[in-house]
Amino acid sequence: MIQNSLKRVLLFLASVSLGLLWACPSSALTEDELNNIELYQKLAPSVVNITSTVLEQDFFFTVVPRQGAGSGSIIDDRGHILTNHHVIEDARKLEVTLSNGKKYTAKLIGSDPDTDVAVIKIDAPRENLALIPMGSSNNLKVGQKVIAIGNPFGLGQTLTTGVISMVGRTLRASSGTLVEDMIQTDASINPGNSGGPLIDSSGKMIGINTAIFSPTGASVGIGFAIPIDVAKRVINELIEKGYYAYPWMGTSLLTLSPDLAEALKLPVRAGAMIVEVAPRSPASRAGLKGATARAQVGNYIIRVGGDIIVKVDGESVADANAVIRKIRQSRPGERIEMEVVHWAGGRSRVTVVLGEQSSTDRRR
Repeated sequence: MIQNSLKRVLLFLASVSLGLLWACPSSALTEDELNNIELYQKLAPSVVNITSTVLEQDFFFTVVPRQGAGSGSIIDDRGHILTNHHVIEDARKLEVTLSNGKKYTAKLIGSDPDTDVAVIKIDAPRENLALIPMGSSNNLKVGQKVIAIGNPFGLGQTLTTGVISMVGRTLRASSGTLVEDMIQTDASINPGNSGGPLIDSSGKMIGINTAIFSPTGASVGIGFAIPIDVAKRVINELIEKGYYAYPWMGTSLLTLSPDLAEALKLPVRAGAMIVEVAPRSPASRAGLKGATARAQVGNYIIRVGGDIIVKVDGESVADANAVIRKIRQSRPGERIEMEVVHWAGGRSRVTVVLGEQSSTDRRR
């Protein structure tokens, strides 16, 4: 009798335990999962799908329309959307689909091929525009969590997670210009994710997903995003002017390596050799000199005789990229101080007032 009662108690306790397991399954959501869900529900309405239509020739030289898909982020209540330049490049028609399914024709406001950043605009009621909060890409740490929301393969509003794999990467934009300080992530970024946001665990946009490294065209865990601080630098001018005004000095530069300096018997071992100075350029007005002769070094013939830039604003110059980077971080009209070594001997300090780079494609 006691044994039967004990069995009944044990069976009752087992059924209660089973019920508790169903109510609180072992697969209960973790804190990280809850964070992912919260971020997706909060930010997905800020992410749009972009369909671009371009015209191209087929095998029979017939002009036919071709559609591509990308993503973007709503950045203000006027309907401006931040995306990649390559998403909208050469598009004859742009259509934006919001998370609620509503579609709008978009117009290009401005783009910058050198940073692969573009801004488009839709005329939509403000109540339909959920804005994405922008953070900072400064002081990002390898290993910190990130999520990507976008439109991979045209599927729309998907989320992938990962970590920052590396910072400070350099990637070549479609214009051929090197974009520095790129964010590398293992969060899956597939075709169609381009232009969408890379988001940190606090829900702030820290980058624009832009490219993957893959032999197959699909994600293999090596994706790249443009730092949001790079995008912030150009957004306002893209909206106001339609292009970003780059500073211009008007020189062609060649890195002076220690081996090259030794071969040419120069008094300095590092710097940026001025190969050419454009007429009526800021460099020309400052008195900088370009190459005047040619010299053979090994199997190469190089132009020599120009000034050698060894310092910019008091900082030593290791190579030509250091000068280019300094100029790109400046604005038209700003002054930069240079210390140059003259080919014929001697040093001098030169002040260059940067001009504005002329580019018909940026000014459209």
